[in-house]
Amino acid sequence: MSQINKIHIMGASGSGTTSIAARLSKITHYQHVDTDDIYWHATTPPFSVAREYVERQQLLSATLAASPRWILSGSLCGWGDIVIPYFDLVVYVYVKHDVRIDRIRKREWARYGAAIAPGGEYYEQSQRFIAWASAYETSTTVSRNAYKHKKWLEKITCPVVAVTNDAQCDDAVKAIMAYL
Repeated sequence: MSQINKIHIMGASGSGTTSIAARLSKITHYQHVDTDDIYWHATTPPFSVAREYVERQQLLSATLAASPRWILSGSLCGWGDIVIPYFDLVVYVYVKHDVRIDRIRKREWARYGAAIAPGGEYYEQSQRFIAWASAYETSTTVSRNAYKHKKWLEKITCPVVAVTNDAQCDDAVKAIMAYL
């Protein structure tokens, strides 16, 4: 594993990139950095105010430079391309659409509770997010989509490994560990 020190795990929202990276980080003792923590300001509700482009790039670069071994989870297509040369491995996580959307709904409920129920304070926000995430496989206009990810992966010069995460997160972690 000494040759693979900088890993990027990416996929659609709800594919489990953060969970996989967190578990892999515990096994490898690599620093785990999630792009949501870089992209978004800490707000209530979360994920409502994005950092400015240059600020995101500076924070991402500084955070990754602080550790010789890291696992970066989430999507950074476009705004985070400045760190592509540092990747030793990119892992693309695939999950069936229905499984992914079910995970997102459960995560939203765990995060916001009744506030996402019809009439709730965050209902509209949650519905917009689920609609956005649902379009991943079929739209080329939403900000994160399968077409954009596939085109982005064509720029990657390090090894790219695809894993499926339809069942247990540990299965995906085992597949990555087998590669390492």
